[in-house]
Amino acid sequence: MKSVLVIGIGRFGYHLIDQLNKAGDEIMAVDSSEERINPVLGMVTSSLIGDATDENFIKSLGVSNFDVCFVAIGDKFQSSLETTSLLKENGAKYVVARASRSVQEKFLLRNGADSVVFPERQLAEWSAIRYCSATVIDYLEYPGDYSIFEVKVPKAWIGKSLVDLGIRNKLHLNILSIRRDGNPILEFPADMVFMEGDTVTVFGADKDLKKHLDLNY
Repeated sequence: MKSVLVIGIGRFGYHLIDQLNKAGDEIMAVDSSEERINPVLGMVTSSLIGDATDENFIKSLGVSNFDVCFVAIGDKFQSSLETTSLLKENGAKYVVARASRSVQEKFLLRNGADSVVFPERQLAEWSAIRYCSATVIDYLEYPGDYSIFEVKVPKAWIGKSLVDLGIRNKLHLNILSIRRDGNPILEFPADMVFMEGDTVTVFGADKDLKKHLDLNY
C-alpha cells in the first residue's frame, strides 16, 4: 500500500483515483473546485480544496510524506508546471505530471517532474496496436523502449521449441507465458513445442519485438 497525492480531479484524475482506490492505496485528492472533489470523496482517504500554485498551500500538504505525487491538471499547463516545481522544491519524493503535448514534457522534466504521462496519446497508441493488428491480443508499454505483447504464436514458430528458436540467445526475447486451449501455462520446459492456436506473452526490446513478431507499430 502506498501513500499517494493526486492534484487535479478531471477525467484523468478521477479514473486514476478509482484505480488507486481499488489497489488499496491511501489517497489525498486536491483540487481548486469543490464540485470536482465531491465525486471522489468515497474513494479517498482525505481531500482538500485549494490552489496548488500557492506555495503555502503546497507546504501545508506535507508532500514529502507521499510515496508518489500526481499532477493531473489537464487544462492549464502553466498551473501544472508551477505545481510540479513547488512539489519538488518542497520535498516530494516522486512526481508524475500529465502532459498533452511533447513540448510540455521538456518543461515538466526540467521543473521537477520525475516522469511524464500522456493519457490521451498513450490510450490512442494502445488502442491502435490492440485493435488494428491481426495478431496482437494485448499490449503493455514498458519504460525504456521495451514492451510486453500477448500475440498469436507466429507461424514460423509452430512445431518448434524455445531451444530450436533460440528465443533468448538469438531472438533476444523472453516468453512470460503460453496460453493453449484457453489455459495459461506459466511454467514450461525449454523443449516445449509451439502448436497452432497457441498465444504467447512476450517481453523484449521494441526493435526485437517488431523484427521477430512482425509487428507494425
